[in-house]
Amino acid sequence: MSIISLRGIHKTYDVKPPVPVLKGVDLDVSPGERVAIVGHSGAGKSTLLNIIGLLDEPSSGSYELAGRRTQGMSARRRDRLRAEILGFVFQDYHVLGHRTVAENLQLKLAINAMPFKERRSAIERVLDAVGLEHRADSLTRLLSGGEKQRLAIARAMITGPQVLLADEPTGNLDDENSRTVRGLFDEQAAQGVAIVVITHDERISSWADRVLHLDVGRIKS
Repeated sequence: MSIISLRGIHKTYDVKPPVPVLKGVDLDVSPGERVAIVGHSGAGKSTLLNIIGLLDEPSSGSYELAGRRTQGMSARRRDRLRAEILGFVFQDYHVLGHRTVAENLQLKLAINAMPFKERRSAIERVLDAVGLEHRADSLTRLLSGGEKQRLAIARAMITGPQVLLADEPTGNLDDENSRTVRGLFDEQAAQGVAIVVITHDERISSWADRVLHLDVGRIKS
């Protein structure tokens, strides 16, 4: 059974004149699958990722996430489903530099309403998984780029998502840190987490189980 299932997804931005971005996208992603989506700038990759991530809605078509139809969902239900099922990793980390590593994760757990007494063990567990246990009390602005990306992955992992969505997660990283990120994704995939990555990075394209080419709003392969 697919964890992500899109059928006939169209997205047109309502400007003058209207701008069609996605033109009938079909996509299924299975648990534990590693999928890379590639394409030139303006092909619709970020729009597609935003729709999968419930950050945007399609103009038409159907989208089921973890067996739940998302069309017509209230904003509150979409927010709840996003928090329950999805984790996000971005190229520019989106971590708070003036907070410590542990505090960045505390904020994520607070947003997800994890009981306070469970947070410390969750933070220790995920920092150990990404090799940042020794950095728990360090200010995030003092981390290297590779460490910041591992923290971003830890933040995405900490609530146990079924899907990780990543936007150019290795584009700013050297080969060693890119291998580390791919290894962390592999560990998640081995546990049944679906990984969907938007990328221009050939290292990710050669690593993925499946590479989809998005061209002018359509998946070509």
